[in-house]
Amino acid sequence: MMFRFLFIYFFTISTFAQQFKKVDFISCNAFLKPNQFEKSISGTIQYEFNVLSSIDTIKIDAINMNISNVMINGKTINFNNSALTLDLFEGFQTGKNKVSFSYSAKPKQTLYFIGEGDDLQIWTQGQGKYTSHWLPSFDDVNEKVIFNLSVGFSQDFTVLSNGDLVDKKFNSNGNLVTWNYQMQKPMPSYLVMLAIGKFINQTDVTKSGTQLEHYLDRNDADKFEPTYRYSKRMFDFLEKEIGVKYPWGIYRQVPVRDFLYAGMENTTSTIFAQDFVVDEIGFNDKNYVNVNAHELAHQWFGDFITAKESKHHWLQEGFATYYALLAEKEIFGDDYFNYELYQMAEQLKQASKTDTIPILNEKASSLTFYKKGAWALHYLRIQIGEKKFKKAVKCYLKEYAFKNVDTDEFLAKIKKVSNFDTDKFKKEWLENADFRWNDAISILNKNAFIVDLQIVKELEILSFDDKKDQLLTLMKKKSYFPLQQEILLQTSVVDFEDKKELVDLAFESNNLKIRQALAQSFIKIPSDYRIKFQTLLNDKSYITKEIALFRLWSNFPEERNSYVNLFQNENGLNYNLKIAYLTLQLVSQQVGLDEKQNAIQELEKLANAPYESGVRQNALETLINFKMISNSVLISLIDASMHHKWRFVNFAKSEIMKIIHDEQFLYKKESLLLEMSAKQKERLNYFLKK
Repeated sequence: MMFRFLFIYFFTISTFAQQFKKVDFISCNAFLKPNQFEKSISGTIQYEFNVLSSIDTIKIDAINMNISNVMINGKTINFNNSALTLDLFEGFQTGKNKVSFSYSAKPKQTLYFIGEGDDLQIWTQGQGKYTSHWLPSFDDVNEKVIFNLSVGFSQDFTVLSNGDLVDKKFNSNGNLVTWNYQMQKPMPSYLVMLAIGKFINQTDVTKSGTQLEHYLDRNDADKFEPTYRYSKRMFDFLEKEIGVKYPWGIYRQVPVRDFLYAGMENTTSTIFAQDFVVDEIGFNDKNYVNVNAHELAHQWFGDFITAKESKHHWLQEGFATYYALLAEKEIFGDDYFNYELYQMAEQLKQASKTDTIPILNEKASSLTFYKKGAWALHYLRIQIGEKKFKKAVKCYLKEYAFKNVDTDEFLAKIKKVSNFDTDKFKKEWLENADFRWNDAISILNKNAFIVDLQIVKELEILSFDDKKDQLLTLMKKKSYFPLQQEILLQTSVVDFEDKKELVDLAFESNNLKIRQALAQSFIKIPSDYRIKFQTLLNDKSYITKEIALFRLWSNFPEERNSYVNLFQNENGLNYNLKIAYLTLQLVSQQVGLDEKQNAIQELEKLANAPYESGVRQNALETLINFKMISNSVLISLIDASMHHKWRFVNFAKSEIMKIIHDEQFLYKKESLLLEMSAKQKERLNYFLKK
């Protein structure tokens, strides 16, 4: 029975996967109405399609949707709704056809409703989650469609989708506004997007005339420049480097809260994580530059041309990773570029000890698709030369514009412009699980900084006395900062007096990253260095400020009064300084009981929405570490266990299981239940049954 079921399942999947060869869906015109109160979406859909050859049933992916009023070519037809697909088996003809229908859905994934009231955001994530959960569409990436979405929503919010905003229509009977977006070219369904929130925006124009739209939450108006720094410059560089004009007309970017990934390259409209929205100081700790370049590169590699199947996924992720690095090289220089490649190579070398899956395999890891893919391209570029590589990429993109591709089609273009042995390259780099470390390091060793960095790493096994002079020589070099970072971290356990000269050089460097490594390398701070160490509190790095604060508070008890309230009015990077301040409130004897209680309440507030999952988890971890597990904390953990981000969910589950196994929980349970909603009680019972 099971064999029969599996046979039918795989036969159906393979048959549906070949549908695009018999039926070509041309365009989709959709009117959509998201409902934030029911966390649902409904709408009307019209697809234009061509039947190319005989077919019994045409399928549109539609997961757990209610579907009605199905018409083909103006006539009502019978249909089947399998809860996975809308099956059309009558009414269509060879040649042009139109199908229209109404639908509604309450998606469990892919369409996310975050917050409420003025804090409401609605956004989508199609890749890996399937757009067919919220929009009847096509999971097969080979079916490319021109999507035109019209979205009705409250006039108090901004609605973003793919393509050009052609108009906004106000409903005279209420505050509903319909935002009409249109695309000109086809794309896979996983790149269809929707983002709704209280956004503000700024615009720019590239050298070639493409309009850039940069969005932020209305509360982040002062963060446009640091968040979107280098955006226009990277766009201009990539367009020139790739040799093919940006193919989509307009490019917009918008951050959303609690996004599942760093970013997503939806055609014309990238969504990225709110974590990357930073001020001038935060930019030095964490910034959007690499993700920005990566998602932009995808507009060519992934959106413009798309891999035929998962086996060739490196054609998207490897290319986006490599071209992002090339864009960053343009901004930050050769040493940055080579250091990033060196770190990738070290990761890949280590991973290859256990990772036995090569690039050309649908089960390859993200590390393989992204970073090994990038290294394969770098090796190719070095071997055939930059000029020939660019020519091959340009020809590849132009020939397969708006189509699907595989690895052999790309390698054929490399072969055409060079005498390079692509068969050998494919076997060694793409079909072999090993990482070719010797090839990589021979390329990297042409960079003097990388050579010095390896020298420092090789010195690690020596005693400090045996390497001190060499380390001092390298420390004095005007080199890229990771060299000095490595020296400081390598000598963190060395007695202060022995390494004092190295420490002084680091203090005087005025390099934020070197000074941060210095802060990290100190456990015991000599009293005569307290004033100098305090200068780290003024560095333009929220991470350095936090490290220095805790180091100083721990080392100088008599000075704690001057440290405990230092960052009372600062949030820092994702609230790191706020949580540091509240932590010191809890542990400092100088702080009164009322202030401690206020700190607990502040942390409990940070542990809940609308704060992002990372902030909530940090606040919860602080409270749990200090055994301050109130009913509020327990309810926050229950809510966290129902979140859409799996890391946050796993953290919450683990902590809940520890707490309910503690005998103290029995005394809290009754009062806890009185404060819980029905949904929270149901979730708690789930854990109690486990």
